[in-house]
Amino acid sequence: MNEFSEVLLKNYEYELPQSAIADFPLVERDSSKLLIYKSGVIKDGIFSQLASNLPKRSTLILNNTQVIEARVFFQKTTGGLIEIFCLEPFDSENIAQSMFQKHKAQWKCFIGGASKWKPKELLFQIVFIQNVPVEFRARYIEKRSDYFIIEFTWNTDHTFGEVLQVAGAIPLPPYIKRKAIENDAVTYQTIFAEKKGSVAAPTAALHFTNYVFDTLREKNIGTSYVTLHVGAGTFKPVKTAKIADHQMHAESFSVSIKTLNEILNAETIVAAGTTSLRSLESLYWLGVKLMKNNLFDDVLHQWEAYYLQDSGITYKESLQALLHYLQEIKKDELFCRTSLLIMPGYQFKSANALITNFHQPRSTLLLLVGAFIGKDWEKVYNHALKNNYRFLSYGDSSLLWRQD
Repeated sequence: MNEFSEVLLKNYEYELPQSAIADFPLVERDSSKLLIYKSGVIKDGIFSQLASNLPKRSTLILNNTQVIEARVFFQKTTGGLIEIFCLEPFDSENIAQSMFQKHKAQWKCFIGGASKWKPKELLFQIVFIQNVPVEFRARYIEKRSDYFIIEFTWNTDHTFGEVLQVAGAIPLPPYIKRKAIENDAVTYQTIFAEKKGSVAAPTAALHFTNYVFDTLREKNIGTSYVTLHVGAGTFKPVKTAKIADHQMHAESFSVSIKTLNEILNAETIVAAGTTSLRSLESLYWLGVKLMKNNLFDDVLHQWEAYYLQDSGITYKESLQALLHYLQEIKKDELFCRTSLLIMPGYQFKSANALITNFHQPRSTLLLLVGAFIGKDWEKVYNHALKNNYRFLSYGDSSLLWRQD
């Protein structure tokens, strides 16, 4: 990957004023602006018009993950407030299964006020699930280099997901400089969210409404779903001068046989969000590894795709291999982890277009956009800033057609 290792973050900076960051969503999800970019040309539209900007018989790939109530507050008997931000399970790579654990769960967490909390010290609170009192406890087990191990226990047969739903709060991104309100539990969740496990929303899909889905169906535009659980690493700033020195976060994702077949039969693939695109691309490389090694490896590491770039295997051949593998092991769904870092120079294999919000300077998500549409990312972002588009998670949207 020598030709990619010199990508400099200073080339992916721009001035983002705080006033351009959306602190609240619009009342109507699909009334957000939609910037349409294709072959160097930019048009302005409204998200409710999405279907009119897509060809018939396209297939939209969406991420149906659900944001969990990952922020939990405990009050110490001395009065100190401890904030626990749940990142991912410590003892399992399957977030979905971890949400169904009973009585005990260990998680990797960030801690606010950690200096006030002694190792092995137990914190507790009483919460109510359908009028049943639940004693919810947290014990500080160990500090690691970039997270804490926290053990949660509770005294009922409720699942961890059920307890967290009442004990915790929806986590807003760090660049939204306000406290979460009750309505965020609805607005910071897609209308089709189904599988609990994310600590951040797949924000490109926040704009979708039933009206938008109706207009897509009228045009014979299909929708299909993957599940990628978004981790807090999506907000991790790139602090290195060269992207090659940045450590990419890993995320769990899954895809069903049904979705694999729908992707294989798609004429035009449109990824709704960077998480959907990352899943689609990761699937290709996992299939390539399966075909090359005749052995399925469920983890894609940060740089593997760059060493496998010249595989000579088509996207459909790769997905067919994954399908055959699932059929052989008699499973309906593929569970994987990916650390794939998509940056300028990367050769896309899957989507023809990407629906995405506007991202932070020097972020891996902006690098992905730069890889997808080339240097025109600057043209797109300058247009958005000059025309008062709203940026980041609660902001406006864009439809970007790939520039090879």
